[in-house]
Amino acid sequence: MCRFVAYVGPSIRLDSLVTQPVHGLVHQSFDARESRLPLNGDGFGLGWYAKDVSPEPAVFRSITPAWNDPNLRELCRVTRSDCVFAHVRAASGDLPVTRTNCHPFRVDRFLFMHNGQVPGFHCLRRQMMAGLSDRGFSEVAGSTDSEVLFAMFRDEYEQTVGAASGRMLEALERTIAWVRGLYCDHDSSEPLLLNLAVTDGEVMVATRYITGDEERAVSLHVHEGCRYECVDGDCHMVDSVDDEDCPTAVVIASEPLSHDSRWRDVPINHAVVVDEERRVRFSPLSI
Repeated sequence: MCRFVAYVGPSIRLDSLVTQPVHGLVHQSFDARESRLPLNGDGFGLGWYAKDVSPEPAVFRSITPAWNDPNLRELCRVTRSDCVFAHVRAASGDLPVTRTNCHPFRVDRFLFMHNGQVPGFHCLRRQMMAGLSDRGFSEVAGSTDSEVLFAMFRDEYEQTVGAASGRMLEALERTIAWVRGLYCDHDSSEPLLLNLAVTDGEVMVATRYITGDEERAVSLHVHEGCRYECVDGDCHMVDSVDDEDCPTAVVIASEPLSHDSRWRDVPINHAVVVDEERRVRFSPLSI
């Protein structure tokens, strides 16, 4: 099962999330602790915003294992951003290991990534794709359920109105309901697992969703504070108790990156929303 981390807050170096923490994303690529399988070596990807250059994020993806890619370490060492997505992949079923299948996915200003599965995707793919707009259909380059989910999300987002965080939440709920409707018509003993994360560079929404036995839900955690920092390999969140005016930093991750005690579980079948003011709230998924 894949692992991911998402960050929004004051600008930080990417290595603070990926390579420096004691249980950063590179470590999770070979020693995932909250997954049925410890290895996530079927490629990796980074997405980050350089807003002084472009409103659209940059993406770097590779099919090499994250633990064995020196380019990843070099890039993370010198790159800073105030909004970052990072993902290590464990390919589902017989889906191929290709760069186009690595997360995160980018279209326009959006980044999207997924941890989980759509059981029987090889049977459902045609139905899922058939419901897409012409634009959404044409933008799917790979063969994963995740990228089709992203296209479904974008189509649903265009049908919503209001603030970006509310639109993202509604579009994700509609996407999950859409997939669940198809999944329920498919005979599968495996649960639908949809830990989805999306951002436009300013706000962020992630879901933790499962059908059936909740004991099989995929892990997801959130941590917030004044700022997130790494000093000599010690990575932690600095709380805002003594500074009410400090900016807010938020990390959403499949597994906690550090030993901080204030990591919180995202409740099952809920979304965690980081809104325009960087306020964090849990919202039950109304599927």
